[in-house]
Amino acid sequence: MQKSYKTEINPTQEQIRKINKTIGTCRFIYNFYIAHNKELYNKGEKFMTAKSFSVWLNNEFLLNSPEYLWIKDVSSKSVKKSMENAYTAFTRFFKKQSRFPRFKKKNKSDVKMYFVKNNPKDCFCERHRINIPTLGWVRLKEKGYIPTTKQGYVIKSGIVSCKAGRYYVSVLIEIPDQNEPQLNNFGLGIDLGLKDFAIISNGITKKNINKTAKIRKLEKQLKREQRCLSRKYEDLKKRNNKIKNKMKGEATRQNIRKQVLKVQKLHHKIDNIRTDHINKCVNEIVKTKPSYITIEDLNVKGMMKNKHLSKAVASQKFYEFRTKLEAKCKELGIELRIVDRWYPSSKLCHECGCIKRDLKLSDREYICECGYHADRDYNASLNLRDATSYKIA
Repeated sequence: MQKSYKTEINPTQEQIRKINKTIGTCRFIYNFYIAHNKELYNKGEKFMTAKSFSVWLNNEFLLNSPEYLWIKDVSSKSVKKSMENAYTAFTRFFKKQSRFPRFKKKNKSDVKMYFVKNNPKDCFCERHRINIPTLGWVRLKEKGYIPTTKQGYVIKSGIVSCKAGRYYVSVLIEIPDQNEPQLNNFGLGIDLGLKDFAIISNGITKKNINKTAKIRKLEKQLKREQRCLSRKYEDLKKRNNKIKNKMKGEATRQNIRKQVLKVQKLHHKIDNIRTDHINKCVNEIVKTKPSYITIEDLNVKGMMKNKHLSKAVASQKFYEFRTKLEAKCKELGIELRIVDRWYPSSKLCHECGCIKRDLKLSDREYICECGYHADRDYNASLNLRDATSYKIA
């Protein structure tokens, strides 16, 4: 079984320079592959795969264009991985699974440095550091999180990424198969919502982290910093129109870069708090070891079209919750049931089975003619737990 681990690293200035150079080269190769295939298409020539593009790049293009030899200064595995990523994007477009591949933009697109285990000395991990090809030993900020090589775990591959000025390493580790734990003879139904994040059929309610004072304080601070960034951009436009002073213009651009980093750090901090809340919720749910868990197949894309609720829906991160719950259930052997999005979990009475078709979103209590009275979301979680039509994830 393979499992991924992601943690923050503390590279030196020389290692940071190498990481940034590799990420920049991978972004250039990705864009070059897309542009080259567009040029071939306009000429009516055959589409070039990642493998054929790599052969053409090394045997023809670099020989005739020595000014691009800096491409070979970085890891060849990262360069080839960027070609494969671009080829995958084209393949998805041809299958009508996504739109046409777009160019990667500097400081905006998420480009990563890829590495793979080539020999026994590569990807050697200790408690406080990890050996990455082309970088050497890199210190870990969280000690003991990644299983070490001395314990018998093998790192297959990994990536190094940068976000808001902080660097992370994500590794794929081969883990020996473990005995599945003994599950209890009961199931759980989970109803996801906006007022509360998750309402579970066992009576536990997970609060909405976005309504806490900490998140609201950070969002207020983010609003202030974004307003400051907008003013700096407007000031730069006025300088370019009125004053042709390169010194003042360069100073303004440096201030804009600093302000952009402040905004990115606040976004990253808020995102980490939300992700941490999801991780804790998933761990507490699977810790009870139910035999099955039932959730609803939410139409998040449709919910996002409501301009009054789109921000609240996006901040709840329903899809991330589902993917992490699937991974945990697969690891522990718990059956994850997915109920169709048209299943009337909220309108169905758990006591008599009557469907209340005139139920509004503002009705927070479910009151049935049979005398059943319960919280709307708790009633939905009970109906999801007892649903008979579902598909297994």
